[in-house]
Amino acid sequence: MKKGKFNTIIFVVFILICFSFQSSNTIPFEDKFVIVLDAGHGGKDSGNIGNGYREKNIALKVVLDVGKRLEKDGRFKVIYTRKTDKFIELHERGNIANKAKADLFVSVHCNSHRSQASGTETFVLGLHANKENFDVAKNENSVILLEDDYKANYDGFDPNSAESVIGLTILQEEYLEQSVNLASMIQNKFTKTLKRKNRGVKQAGFVVLHQTFMPSVLIELGFLTNNREGRYLNSKKGQRDMAGSIFKSILNYKESVDAMFDTEEKIVNAMKENEKKIYEGITFKVQIAATSREIDIKSYNFNGLKEMSKLKRGELFKYFYGNTSDYNKINKQKKEAEDKGYTASFVVAFRGQEMIPLSEALESKPVSN
Repeated sequence: MKKGKFNTIIFVVFILICFSFQSSNTIPFEDKFVIVLDAGHGGKDSGNIGNGYREKNIALKVVLDVGKRLEKDGRFKVIYTRKTDKFIELHERGNIANKAKADLFVSVHCNSHRSQASGTETFVLGLHANKENFDVAKNENSVILLEDDYKANYDGFDPNSAESVIGLTILQEEYLEQSVNLASMIQNKFTKTLKRKNRGVKQAGFVVLHQTFMPSVLIELGFLTNNREGRYLNSKKGQRDMAGSIFKSILNYKESVDAMFDTEEKIVNAMKENEKKIYEGITFKVQIAATSREIDIKSYNFNGLKEMSKLKRGELFKYFYGNTSDYNKINKQKKEAEDKGYTASFVVAFRGQEMIPLSEALESKPVSN
């Protein structure tokens, strides 16, 4: 009897030691980078069936492969909108991501066309620049017509109306730049690693992206209607290749986000120990938004924030709050911007008129007040 108790105690101690060891090497659940992976279509919605291939099946296989790779990396928590051949309404896909407070939303689809068009393209939410982009969005949005209460769920949205899509873009524009960054990484991987035809990063009014409040992209893996590309995407090799490129792009995106926050954290800690905080020849600003629309820089357009400026880079207009060489002051202004609702704002640096990496600016020698 005594021997039995002793063995039980030894077993309990062993379990506690193992648990302690495991915990010390595991990232806390709440600190993980949350990614929602969305396999387009499903169930009664087959998506396009070019050449007899089913979009819903290909999208699901690629998503499950991406998720499996991410789950092996302890930094990530992966959530799926569907893991089986199930019909999920578009608004519910967004709700899944929002409830999870996801850091990223990635939706996977396959394209179709009346011709032998080919190539990959990755979309972010925005106004479609041409009819072709609108047609792609219209095809993906039309699934809402299969939902029982689509008029109530989408407040009268008409997937066949270009005007209906304009109202979709406003809430997501806070995350547009991050979405474009991820989309660019994905397209670069597809092109450089897999040698796929690059149809570029595009903007269009996808309902599924509108429903999410975090950086979000929608990937069109290629055209099932293209004889060669459809065969490739329907193959195990093609699906494995595409999943690998998406996985690596997400890793690159995560590392770029970590680098930005790591730089700021290190410098803020250093500033606490050093009262020198004025950087001669450097101007700090708080970037609060990046959008494809040009907005008049009046305070009423930015929740009362004054001292606003803007800069056009490519197709995006970037909007900034503040203008100072004092790094401590700009961090206070960043907090003011967050209090006004711009929770995704961040500090940027300029030397003259040129935007430079924040880390480069902070490596220059500060001067006293």
